[in-house]
Amino acid sequence: MNFDQADALNEAIRAIGIRHRELAIAALAPFGIHPGHKLLLLELEATGPCTQAQLAAASGYEPPTITLSASQLEAAGLVARRPSPTDGRATIVELTDEGRALLPKLKAAWREVAEQTVAGLTSISPEQLTDVLSDLAASLSAGDDARRDLPRYLTQSKRP
Repeated sequence: MNFDQADALNEAIRAIGIRHRELAIAALAPFGIHPGHKLLLLELEATGPCTQAQLAAASGYEPPTITLSASQLEAAGLVARRPSPTDGRATIVELTDEGRALLPKLKAAWREVAEQTVAGLTSISPEQLTDVLSDLAASLSAGDDARRDLPRYLTQSKRP
């Protein structure tokens, strides 16, 4: 690949990331959450109560980020935190009833982000794009578990 091709590829990926984040922020703002919060709420839905350390491992976020996000979600009434009964250093995080009630709205907003993202596709289907992007993510993790950087709830494929 020559420089012009490399530059075009890198700039396209950067532009996609910026625009997608803008769409995600706008879609989730009415709920008082941001994209990182969405990931944690869906992880808690998939796994049930877990420690902040487990959330960090599952999400790929650093522990201090999880602590801050869990605190923000707790202040919003979407999660509850409590000390672990078996490990004095650990904090358990779980969805509240309000957090569970938000999930259908959050998922609808997230589907809308995806639909807006692929609305203009003409040369590839959304399913094909997902496969290509999954391959790209795996290639960026060469030598590691290809799914290492994906949250746990995404690594359990729902496709046959």
